[in-house]
Amino acid sequence: MRFLFLKREKQINNCMSNISYREAVLSAADKLKKCGVDNPQYDSQELLMYAANMDRTTYLLHCEEHIDDKLYAVFEKLVKRRAAREPLQHILGYTYFWGRKYLVNENVLIPRQDTEVLIEKALEYICTGDSVLDMCTGSGCIIITLACEKKLSRAVGVDLSKKALEVARKNAVNLLADVEWIESDLFQQMDKSIETNKQMNVLYDVIVSNPPYIESDVIDTLSDEVRYFDPLMALDGGNDGLVFYRKITEQSVNYLKQGGWLLYEIGSNQSKQVRDIMAANGYEDIHIVEDLAGLCRVVMGRLKCK
Repeated sequence: MRFLFLKREKQINNCMSNISYREAVLSAADKLKKCGVDNPQYDSQELLMYAANMDRTTYLLHCEEHIDDKLYAVFEKLVKRRAAREPLQHILGYTYFWGRKYLVNENVLIPRQDTEVLIEKALEYICTGDSVLDMCTGSGCIIITLACEKKLSRAVGVDLSKKALEVARKNAVNLLADVEWIESDLFQQMDKSIETNKQMNVLYDVIVSNPPYIESDVIDTLSDEVRYFDPLMALDGGNDGLVFYRKITEQSVNYLKQGGWLLYEIGSNQSKQVRDIMAANGYEDIHIVEDLAGLCRVVMGRLKCK
């Protein structure tokens, strides 16, 4: 009987006797809120579930139970990282996009729901057997989603960052997506000759891109999660934010089939400028697409047939 009592006493001492899982979450959420973190309770709960290796159902079933000291210490370290404004997705190492799980880290932009507008429109214009190019692919979430949703003859993701492509390759493997990856400064290293491309009929039916589009002097005004943890080269779109739209549009006409579509994600204040850039480079049927909040999110156009 004495042995059983001592064993029980030891179990109690190994727990934060006055802190449950739920109370730990609420306490951490209060800390995160004071540090200016958006959705502090959601982030706190996600961090605890990650530390405890439990899903949401398990958490709800056991949230009133006492939390173990060692687990609580691990959880506190994670909360400290989030309080320093390290993105939740970087801490977890993953995020979800279009219902699929993607690995993310400091080398890629975190896939965001805004980009799903680009996916929706692209899927409307991509046909079975089409070839699709994703310029500035980052984590690969756009081209991987399109390759998973449509049976493509060729899917290609291009990025200047070797480290970003390493992430994209892992995501493609994990999601069983058949995608080619090319390390290139835009179109520069893609193929040897534009004329050879045309002769070999390796032009694309659709080109999509979510390029860097933040104005250089605006980057310092962005949230700490973005300006301190996102890769600068994936954000900076030059003085007016339009550098990559100009370059990609001008060069895209050599890689896109006549009548093929070019689709961009844009900053909400860039629709008219991007539309004009596309019109000046031989695109017609140019559409501006709004997101659910009524903000301009996508500009798309069709390359004129000669």
